[in-house]
Amino acid sequence: MEKALTKVGSLKVGSLWISKKAKEELSNITEDFTTFSNTVEEKAKWVFNKLKGKPLKSLPDLLREYNLPPGLFPEGITCYEFDETKAKLVVYLPSVCEVSFKDSSAIRYATRVKAILMRGKLTGIEGMKTKVLVWVKVTSVSMESYKSDKVWFTAGVKKSRPRIAYDVPQAAVRVEEF
Repeated sequence: MEKALTKVGSLKVGSLWISKKAKEELSNITEDFTTFSNTVEEKAKWVFNKLKGKPLKSLPDLLREYNLPPGLFPEGITCYEFDETKAKLVVYLPSVCEVSFKDSSAIRYATRVKAILMRGKLTGIEGMKTKVLVWVKVTSVSMESYKSDKVWFTAGVKKSRPRIAYDVPQAAVRVEEF
């Protein structure tokens, strides 16, 4: 009998039988709680820094200061954190979203984008994709120089795009999945 129940997709936990579907749902709920907990902790740090009197400049101003186009991220971000000592940038967005730019390119953003911010480049990016033929993870964005009219995106291959397309943050459209 026990083997028969295992074959139909059930699992014995203690004296209870739980289907694999129920186990997956419990696992998803646990992941959701973890994500929620991490998000609350990160937002609390942001509020604490604000209360301590650490004024943050806008994200476009920060990008401009590091010789990157100010429109690399969409308008309406929730907040961002930048640790200058580690050069670690984390940008929070209210939902997974997509932006179409003037040069017909599109970038999709996760709710949290992490990267290393250095003069003229954003490297080690997590949470950003661009559409080539399919959606491909963007690993770095760079400028050759401050006066350059090209932005270089590395997403499998290195491809240049006109800087002017990224000069102003664009409105984002909410999408279902990253």
